[in-house]
Amino acid sequence: MEGILQHPDGTVLKQLQPPPRGPREQEFYNKVYDSDCCDSILLELREYLPKYFGVWSPPTAPNDTYLKLEDVTRKFNKPCIMDVKIGQKSYDPYASAEKIQQQVSKYPLMEEIGFLVLGMRVYHVSSDSYETQNQHYGRSLTKETVKDGISKFFHSGYCLRKDVVAASIQKVEKILEWFEGQTQLNFYASSLLFVYEGSCQAATMRLSDVTLAEKRRVPKGLLSGGDVLEYNNNIHVINSTENGKIEASVGKGLSKFYALHKKACSKRHHSQLSLKVENSEQDNVWKTSTCITQEHLNGNVLPQLEKVFYHMPAEPKESAKVEVRMIDFAHVFPSNTKDEGYIYGLKNLITVLQNILDN
Repeated sequence: MEGILQHPDGTVLKQLQPPPRGPREQEFYNKVYDSDCCDSILLELREYLPKYFGVWSPPTAPNDTYLKLEDVTRKFNKPCIMDVKIGQKSYDPYASAEKIQQQVSKYPLMEEIGFLVLGMRVYHVSSDSYETQNQHYGRSLTKETVKDGISKFFHSGYCLRKDVVAASIQKVEKILEWFEGQTQLNFYASSLLFVYEGSCQAATMRLSDVTLAEKRRVPKGLLSGGDVLEYNNNIHVINSTENGKIEASVGKGLSKFYALHKKACSKRHHSQLSLKVENSEQDNVWKTSTCITQEHLNGNVLPQLEKVFYHMPAEPKESAKVEVRMIDFAHVFPSNTKDEGYIYGLKNLITVLQNILDN
C-alpha cells in the first residue's frame, strides 16, 4: 500500500515522491539532521521541523522508500490542524512557464497575500464534532475575508481561542526570526502546520471551574498470530505481518503534511475520506477517516464551558498547547540571499493573526 503508514513505534512514514522532488526532500532532511552537523543555522532549524528518523523500506518492497518522521499530532487528544502554504510564489526557480501559469492560476492572490490556507480541521466542543475545510475554502479567501477565514480555525464552537492565537503568533515569530537570520536556503511550496488541543480539558482543569469527561482510554489487544492492534489519537494501525503487508487507516488527527500520491489511493480508500487537500503538486492528499469515536461530554459541562471560555485570558500563565512546524520540503534550494518571499508571507500571516487577537 502506497502513501501514509504509521510505524509501530509511533512515527509516521511519508512515501518519497518521484524525482526530483522526493530525493530533494530527503537530501534536505539528511542535511539538517546530519549527526555531524555543526551549522548553528541548521541546528536551530530542527526546532521548527518534525523530527526526522531517516528512511525506511518495507522488507517485501525494498525499492519503496519512506521518510520516517515525527507525528506532530500524536500528543493531542482532540487535535485541531491547519496547513498554510507560505511564500509569494508556490513554484520554484526552475519551474517551466507552463508550471508557473498553472500555479498562479490556482491562487492569483498568492503574491499579494503571501500565504494560502490548504485546509483545516477544527474540533467544536459544543457539538463534540469536527469541522473540515479543504483547499477550495482557502482559495476562496480574499484580502478582505482572509482574517475571518483563518479565525474560523481558532473557534471552539463557543468562543475564539485567543490563548491559541497568542501562542501561535509567538511560534510563527520565532520562525520569522530564523528566516531573518539566514541566507542559506530558499523555500517554495512549503507549509506551516498548526496544531492545537481542541479539547478544553487542560484549560478547564487549570481554571478549576468545570471538568470534562475523562480522556478516552487507549484500548490495546492482540490479533490472531500475536499481532498487536494499536490505537492513538491520530491513526488506527493494524500491524499485520501476513503477506508482508502493513495496513493502516488514517484517523482523525493526521494531516496532509505527510504527502500521499493521489494516484495511489484506491477507490475503496477514497470512499473513506472526509477531507482532501492538494498541495502545489496536486498529488498529495490530506486524509482523515470518517470513522471517529465520539466522546460525549458530561451534560452539566457544556453550559458552563461558555462562561469559562468567553473569559479566557489571551495569554494564560500556562501557555496553550500549540505546535507550529514547517513541513513539505520538495522545493528547497540553496541560496545566498534572504528568502524574501517566505518572510513576506510570514509577516503577513502574523499581521492577520494579530488582528484576530486584537478583535
